[in-house]
Amino acid sequence: MPIHEKSLIAPADLLTTDKLVVDGIDVSGHWNTMIKPRYISDYDPDFQQTIQGYGGGENVHRCWQCGSCTNSCTVYAINTDFNPRYWIYLVNIGLKEELLKDKDIIWQCVSCNKCTNICPKDVRPEGVMKALQHWLEDEGHVPVSSSTKFDEEFTRQCLERGRIEDTEVIMNFFRKTGQDIVALVKSGWLGIMVARMNNLPLLREGRIGAFLARLPILGPLKMGWAMLVKPRTKSWGCTGEVLRQYVEEQKRLARG
Repeated sequence: MPIHEKSLIAPADLLTTDKLVVDGIDVSGHWNTMIKPRYISDYDPDFQQTIQGYGGGENVHRCWQCGSCTNSCTVYAINTDFNPRYWIYLVNIGLKEELLKDKDIIWQCVSCNKCTNICPKDVRPEGVMKALQHWLEDEGHVPVSSSTKFDEEFTRQCLERGRIEDTEVIMNFFRKTGQDIVALVKSGWLGIMVARMNNLPLLREGRIGAFLARLPILGPLKMGWAMLVKPRTKSWGCTGEVLRQYVEEQKRLARG
């Protein structure tokens, strides 16, 4: 299906005559705008299958370009360059190079799922956006996102021990994303969260008894102990190895 948005056509491919009269009718200016012929040869016929191999992209082939996804999109309402319908179109005809032109804004998807709820063909556009994001990461077109680093740490612990240890997840996530934990405690969101957990306003008001009564003690002790003795699901060794092999096999199958 052809793309109708004029904004998606490169200015160099638009032809307009400043002064033109056809059959006695003045069609000067934008009235005679024409588009240069375009012959496409640099497409990947397997690109659709590639995106289908990622979680969320399985139904991208169902799209019939009705535009409901873009029309309902929360981000499109404030940034018309964010166009899920157009990107799905590019996936299905294999125009990777055109898609890469928007690699920096595909990440703006807020996963509100309005597009998925309204889609008449169950394409699940929000899932396709996530599939494109992971494809961009895997191909090295964009840096690995913080959310992916968190997922990797979370998955690593699940596969190794059958469960996670919250503090280790957070500490390793901060380390992988290069965040300064001390600075976060002093002036960032982490310090605010800790202050609220410990009810510091009560202490400032001189209500020492109320502060001590609500002071979380058992939780931090359990977290500290878990950092020393990692929690582990019983008899997880063989189960974890089987699960790890299954995950790797599914990844290979998905990538073809």
